[in-house]
Amino acid sequence: MINLLSDTVTQPSAAMRQVMANAPVGDDVFGEDPTVNELQTYAAELMGHEAALYCPSGTMTNQIAMKLHTRALDEVICDKTSHVYNYETGGAAYHSRVTMNLLDGTNGKITPAQIRAAVKADYDWLPSSRLVVLENTCNKGGGTVYTYEEMHAIRTLCDELDLRLHLDGARLFNALVETGDAPAAVGRLFDSVSICLSKGLGAPVGSLLCGPRDFIKRARRFRKVMGGGMRQAGILAAGGLFALKNNVERLKIDNQRARELGDFLETLPYVASVRPVQSNILIFDLTDAFTATEFVGRLLERNVKVSAFGPQTVRFVTHLDLTDADMTEVRAVLHDLTEVAV
Repeated sequence: MINLLSDTVTQPSAAMRQVMANAPVGDDVFGEDPTVNELQTYAAELMGHEAALYCPSGTMTNQIAMKLHTRALDEVICDKTSHVYNYETGGAAYHSRVTMNLLDGTNGKITPAQIRAAVKADYDWLPSSRLVVLENTCNKGGGTVYTYEEMHAIRTLCDELDLRLHLDGARLFNALVETGDAPAAVGRLFDSVSICLSKGLGAPVGSLLCGPRDFIKRARRFRKVMGGGMRQAGILAAGGLFALKNNVERLKIDNQRARELGDFLETLPYVASVRPVQSNILIFDLTDAFTATEFVGRLLERNVKVSAFGPQTVRFVTHLDLTDADMTEVRAVLHDLTEVAV
């Protein structure tokens, strides 16, 4: 099976498994797991922050950040396609008792002008605008990338309006290998940063929340109450440490493969349009030759797994477990479908 469903399907490599098997461990709830501590220190320094917290998932790191940056009756400003709104089970309302102010960005990206216009006046009957969340890259937007200048402009506006700024950087390194920006330079633009280890970086589990030392100390408490306190977690953390040290630069390969596949899709008669391909996510719309469900089924019959992203919309995601031979086979399967398109 050639799996283009997501970059979450990646398997730890043999080298990563060896590091994990040999990792020194302790009880992380007591702060005594040396490998977790090493990962947290490495990630914090990498992202230009004082401290970091290792958590089981990016949903947890995002939810902890929103909890700490807001109070009940506040609102979070984000794009309408954001992961924190669409794919975290309404967690902002559940954990933090806040509402979401959804902006209609461009392929998942929002602008300072949109944020300024969205901020609520200080009236009793309105929620208080408190936090802005950016997602880089933007998943539902098609893996679009914020430039440093775009993020810096939003940081400047947040300072002016006394808003906190959080980065959902689930695929941040896919963006950084394209822009060439230093992780620390980008990280320092934000009050907190979440980075995921289990997508394109190839670790089996985990995300990191980076921020000021006092912020991360408070975050530990909320990780615990959410059930995220782990014991000998160094076995998992070792995979994340390996990923950050070895698997960042190779993300360029995934991004390039997605671009090449996007170029190929644009030549096929049953493809109506392809969203801009800026990283490893490829989203495209079909003509009425297939519904997305039919298209996904046709590919599955040929051992290619992808996901429907709407009635006529499909998503492919490239990742480190794919080979050049896999990509050649995918193009052959896609070409063959021109013969059965209605």
